[in-house]
Amino acid sequence: MGMATPRRLAVRAVLFDLDGTLADTAPDLGAALNRMRVRRGQTPLPLAALRPLASAGARGMLAAGLGRTPADADYPALREEFLAEYASALDVGTRLFDGVPELLAGLHRLGLGWGIVTNKVMRFTGPVVAALRLSHAGVVIAGDTTAHPKPHPAPLLAACERLAIDPTACVYVGDDLRDIQAARAAGMASVAAAWGYLGDGGDVAQWGADAIVERPGGVLEVLDAAPRAAPH
Repeated sequence: MGMATPRRLAVRAVLFDLDGTLADTAPDLGAALNRMRVRRGQTPLPLAALRPLASAGARGMLAAGLGRTPADADYPALREEFLAEYASALDVGTRLFDGVPELLAGLHRLGLGWGIVTNKVMRFTGPVVAALRLSHAGVVIAGDTTAHPKPHPAPLLAACERLAIDPTACVYVGDDLRDIQAARAAGMASVAAAWGYLGDGGDVAQWGADAIVERPGGVLEVLDAAPRAAPH
């Protein structure tokens, strides 16, 4: 389907992925990985090399920085080391993307609810959400809140249940192919956040999202909500 004139998405709530969608968490994820590299006598990698895989968390960082995958025998120990490093400094360089505060304010003006659905486990999600002052979210679903992480629809359906809003009245905004897959499985509309990390899911135009937006403010432009947000 053409992306030039996306259909207006009639919704009562907007759900967001966290890493790479609301927040740029790559600086702290990358710093944790680089501390592991330095410990092993390796040079730090530039953040630009790590950023695309930041949405994949420990798995993405260990693949990019140490060439390890879950198939490797030492992966569990490396993963624990990485998570400990990340936990020690997860709110140093992490920031909301430019335009996100204005986007959330716009949703409030429109009377729309919003929430966070992330594969990041609550051990890390809670502190990051607090540090970013996002605790006023209507719901926060972490990677270990339900039995299955995205692309399974369970986390999105749990968010809808807590908001008491039907999935068909929600839209999910995410920067990874699995976000769009999860939204489709949950029966809700989806928006691809092209400003995010985009992972290794190939061409974002092939993901099948209902809309692709290049900046956070663009989310407001694809919503069909009354009253309309005033143009800025």
